[in-house]
Amino acid sequence: MKNIFVGNLDFGATEESIRSLFQPYGAIERVNLVTDRDTGRSRGFAFVEMTDPAEADRAIEALNGTDLGGRSLNVNEARPKTNGGGSRERRTPRW
Repeated sequence: MKNIFVGNLDFGATEESIRSLFQPYGAIERVNLVTDRDTGRSRGFAFVEMTDPAEADRAIEALNGTDLGGRSLNVNEARPKTNGGGSRERRTPRW
C-alpha cells in the first residue's frame, strides 16, 4: 500500500474526478479529498491510497506536473504526519 499526496488541485475537484485520474494506473484503495472543517470547501489537496506500490510509483511519475483544470498538479509520495503545530486552542502566555 502506498499513500500519494496530490496538491494544487482545482477547488472544484471531487473524489470521483481524482479517482478517475488515477484509475488507469492501477487499483485504488481510497481517495481522501481534504476539506475545510468550517466551510466544507476543498482545501486544494487530497490523498490517494493505491494497493500496489509499483503502480503508485507509475502514477506519481505520470501525473506529477499534469495540468488539471488549469492547474499543474503536485503529485508525490505522502510523508508521514508530524506531531505539533496547527492547534486552535488558546494558550495562556507564560509571563
